[in-house]
Amino acid sequence: MTRPDRRLPVFADVDTGVDDAMALVYLLASPEADLVGIASTGGNVAVDQVCVNNLGLLQLCGAPDIPVSRGAAQPLACPMRTAEDTHGPAGLGYAELPASQRELTDYDSAQAWVRAAHTHAGTLIGLATGPLTNLALALRAEPALPRLLRRLVIMGGAFDYRGNTTPVAEWNISVDPESAAEVFAAWGAAWGDQDPDHLPIVLGLNITEHIALTPAILARLAAAAGSPTSAMSVADVRGTRSAAANPLIGMLEDAMRFYFEFHHDQGEGYLAHLHDPLAAAVALDPGLVRTRACTVDVELDGALTRGMTVADWSGHWGRRPNALIGTETDPAVFFDRFVDRVGRFARESEATSDYS
Repeated sequence: MTRPDRRLPVFADVDTGVDDAMALVYLLASPEADLVGIASTGGNVAVDQVCVNNLGLLQLCGAPDIPVSRGAAQPLACPMRTAEDTHGPAGLGYAELPASQRELTDYDSAQAWVRAAHTHAGTLIGLATGPLTNLALALRAEPALPRLLRRLVIMGGAFDYRGNTTPVAEWNISVDPESAAEVFAAWGAAWGDQDPDHLPIVLGLNITEHIALTPAILARLAAAAGSPTSAMSVADVRGTRSAAANPLIGMLEDAMRFYFEFHHDQGEGYLAHLHDPLAAAVALDPGLVRTRACTVDVELDGALTRGMTVADWSGHWGRRPNALIGTETDPAVFFDRFVDRVGRFARESEATSDYS
C-alpha cells in the first residue's frame, strides 16, 4: 500500500475491547494515518488488560514500534466498572492475541497526550473511544491542549437517544462522567473570550448504532483479504472459531462472533455496532458525518440520569457551543471504505502475522 509523503499524526486513547481493536486496525490500514501513540484506559476491561491487548494487536499486525502507555486505573471520582459481558473476559471476545515482547512507555497516558500534542503541535488528531479519564488528566496538566490539537473526535454519549448502560447514559461517559464533564468544560476555557478554532466532534449512540456490522459484511471483508472462511450464522454453535487462513481476519472473526452473540442476546439481532471504527474513520475524514454545533454538559448528580449527555440545542444556557454533535452518516460509504482498507491491509500483512 502506498503511503502519502505527509501523513496525519493520530493519537488514540482506547479501552480495547472488540470495536476499539477494529478502530486501531482501521488506523493502521489507512495510508494517510500515522499512529503516533496509543493511550490505554480502563473501561471495557481493566487497564492492564487493555495494555496487553494493545501490545498484542500491534504484534499481530506487524506494526512499527508505536508507543503504548498505561493510563489511569480508576475513574476520577467513582468506582471502576468493566464490561466483560459485552467484550469477553479479556476484551476481545473469543480471540487470543499472540504474546508480545513490546513494552509500555515509562510515562503514563496523560503525559503521552501532552507529549504528542507538543511534538505535533497544530497537526495532531486526537481520538478517544473509551472513558475520558486520561484526557481529563492531560487537560489538567496542560490546559492549552485543545489549542495544540488539529482535531479531536470522541466516541461517547447519546443525544436525543436512549442509553446503552442506563436508560439515558452511554457506556464511555457513564464509566467516568466527571472526566467527560471536565473535557467539555475545558474546551471553552482553553480559548478564553475567543471563539474556539475547532470543536471536538462527538459521535454518540444516535449515530454509531447505525453502523451495524453483519455476517454478510464480515464475509466481504474476508473476501477482500483473499481469505476464504465460513460465513457466520446465528445457528452456529456459540464460540465456533474462525476458519479463515488469514491471521488478522481470523482474529477479527473470533472477536466479532462474541460481539454478535452479545448483541443477539440483547435482542438487537445477530450483528454488532461498530462505534469506535466509525470514530476512527471520522478522525481521518470528518466529511463522513454531518454535525451540529451545540453546548454539551454531563449530568453528575441525578439519581436516574447520572452520566447523561445533555445537549443545549436551543441555547438556553447562554453558553458558547463546545462540541460538534454527529447527526447523520451513510453506513454504506463507511463499510465500503472499511472493507477496502482493512481487507487490503490484512492481505498485505499476512506474512508477518501470527494467530492461531
